[in-house]
Amino acid sequence: MKKNKKFLITIDTEGDNLWNWKQGEEIQTENVKYLPRFQNLCEEYGFKPVWLSNREMLGDPTYVKFVCDCVDRKTAELGMHLHAWNTPPEYKLKKEDAGLPYLIEYPDEIMEAKVDYMTSLIKERCGINPVSHRAGRWAMNDKYFDILAKYGYLVDTSVTPGVDWSDHPGESADSKGSDYSRSPQKPYYHRGILEVPVTVRKTHSLFAPQKAGLRGRMGQIKRMALGENLWIRPSLCSEEKIMHLLDMVENEESDYLMFMMHSSEFMPNGSPYFKDARSVENLYGTLRRVFERVKNLEGITLDEYARSFEE
Repeated sequence: MKKNKKFLITIDTEGDNLWNWKQGEEIQTENVKYLPRFQNLCEEYGFKPVWLSNREMLGDPTYVKFVCDCVDRKTAELGMHLHAWNTPPEYKLKKEDAGLPYLIEYPDEIMEAKVDYMTSLIKERCGINPVSHRAGRWAMNDKYFDILAKYGYLVDTSVTPGVDWSDHPGESADSKGSDYSRSPQKPYYHRGILEVPVTVRKTHSLFAPQKAGLRGRMGQIKRMALGENLWIRPSLCSEEKIMHLLDMVENEESDYLMFMMHSSEFMPNGSPYFKDARSVENLYGTLRRVFERVKNLEGITLDEYARSFEE
């Protein structure tokens, strides 16, 4: 991998297995216990994860101690990840759809109040003014960007190029996710905020099917024909696909690669993807091989990237 590229690691840092969570249930944060192992792996390779943290994690004293120590040692960054449904102030939307609400569904003043709450919480718990952000459920609009700029944020990383989230409903009538199918793959300024898109690329390559049966082979042929979005995201892409993506991006003009995961994926049964200790160990095998592939790249935080960015 060419040395002139940067390697960004972004972690949506949130409660345990929110894929299966229902509103009204208590959110657990047991995955905090599993984060030091990943941080140590990153430090071994000179990489600096960005812990994009939501409310329940910032309410866990063990997590706060962990992440503040990383920030103090300059081995990681603490940013904001806002889940609108459990971030104060409470505001009742008129429920029409079955999905969790997007922040962009709320009135402007409620949107701002929730951003104010999270920004103040990070400052209170770790003594820093956060500058990096990722939206809950990837949903952004112009008003959201304006609020982030008002509160001193420098960089957002909610855009997933080539991915259309509009078939994912929110909670209120006709609400839907953001459509990034035509969004740029390179960073760009929008309303005073540097948008650093997640590394997602479409391929028509044929990969070995995960299942040996006819259905698995036919599914892979269909994905090859239609095109398949690849991420540096082990929960969605096999190691083979991630390595293929790294090959694709190596000779692009883009000056960075972005990895993403959720914090609960490092914990057995903390997600639908890594359900037991063996699958987590297999994950770490993949992580180490991926990190070996990109070890010549400069590990950098979103804050550092934004401050050094030149159009």
